[in-house]
Amino acid sequence: MSKLVNPHGSKELKPLLLSGKQKDEEIKKAQGLKKVPMTSRETSDLIMMGIGAFTPLDGFMGRDDWKGVCDDYIMPSKNKLFWPIPITLSADQGLADSVKIGEEVALFDSETQSIMGTMKVTEKYTIDKEHECKKVFATTDKAHPGVQKVMEQAPVNLAGPVKVASESYYPEMFKGIYQRPAEARKMFEERGWSTVAALQLRNPMHNSHAYLAWVAIEVCDGVYIHQLVGKLKEGDIPADVRVKAIDALVNKYFRKERVIQGGYPMEMRYAGPREALLHAVFRQNYGCSHLIVGRDHAGVGDYYGPFDAQKIFLEIPRDAMELKPLPLDWTFYCYECGTMASMKTCPHESKAKIDDNGNYQGGARLLLSGTLLRKLMSEGKPVPKEFSKPEVIEILKQYYDSLEKKVEVKLHGAATGDVVKK
Repeated sequence: MSKLVNPHGSKELKPLLLSGKQKDEEIKKAQGLKKVPMTSRETSDLIMMGIGAFTPLDGFMGRDDWKGVCDDYIMPSKNKLFWPIPITLSADQGLADSVKIGEEVALFDSETQSIMGTMKVTEKYTIDKEHECKKVFATTDKAHPGVQKVMEQAPVNLAGPVKVASESYYPEMFKGIYQRPAEARKMFEERGWSTVAALQLRNPMHNSHAYLAWVAIEVCDGVYIHQLVGKLKEGDIPADVRVKAIDALVNKYFRKERVIQGGYPMEMRYAGPREALLHAVFRQNYGCSHLIVGRDHAGVGDYYGPFDAQKIFLEIPRDAMELKPLPLDWTFYCYECGTMASMKTCPHESKAKIDDNGNYQGGARLLLSGTLLRKLMSEGKPVPKEFSKPEVIEILKQYYDSLEKKVEVKLHGAATGDVVKK
């Protein structure tokens, strides 16, 4: 009998992915159905439902669930199940008008031009996009990448149960790293793990990430380095480069029996606290008992306080999910301590000064962030050796040297240490 946490809202995973003859027949049938084009976010959400990562969802949400999730974190259709972010599908007005309730439609990925699955349409409805943005992102500023995506959605939402026929390019492109929840659970069980801490990554793994993982290993059976391989915003480092960088660090600086790497296909929403809750829900489906929640989890710019994602776990019902947060303070390299430390442990409060050549010029705390690392690398500036391991820096340097067009990386308070209070 498994010692792992149960899937969210269920005793077993509920993958919606078809295989074999069923898959072939569904794809053949889909050829004759009306095609509903999906954005990259909608496609990734469909795949998450397909592999069981969004257990117990059975399709795209209707209006009552959309409103319940936005306003109260609950799905009325699932006996008020806790859920933090709407999972919806939009269509333009003309297509929506042509689709009848009860009709089956083919779900079509606009980018790869491929059939991803089918849906039986049970509802058509419109939403207040600003309301969703206020609730989910705590802002309606269109400069926020998540807000921008919602405001660009087509005007009508289609809801209904889905059948998933494809995982797109993920299994091949990220072979060896891309995993379904059932596969991760099997690996945890084979190692005899019962407590597993998930480390969410969308950046290459610098020394603060490594420190968080080492701390988690001290209190759990193992750590699941779970990196996003879905679509990111401009300026973020591509998944294939991140995979190489993380491999280099893990293979040399971690005990192999205490760490497992995995990748998942969801697209970032940059919703800060709300997205931290979504990360927790689907990590529970992967078999994780804890989620490491550090500084500025799933944030962007200065829209969220550096520890808002930790606070939100205190605001939801204690029985909202089985997984628990593992809140960890801001970590950094301290020149006075001569090691990695956190604001809970280090008494030296001065900020370290580094010159344009990457040389230490005094002060104690060198605050590390993925945003600052990307900015230094994109501008061709030297990275202090305390920031990340040389194997990681070499891989990132090769990537940035290969770029024809440099993307400007803007720093924000949560990345520089100008915002440090809880």
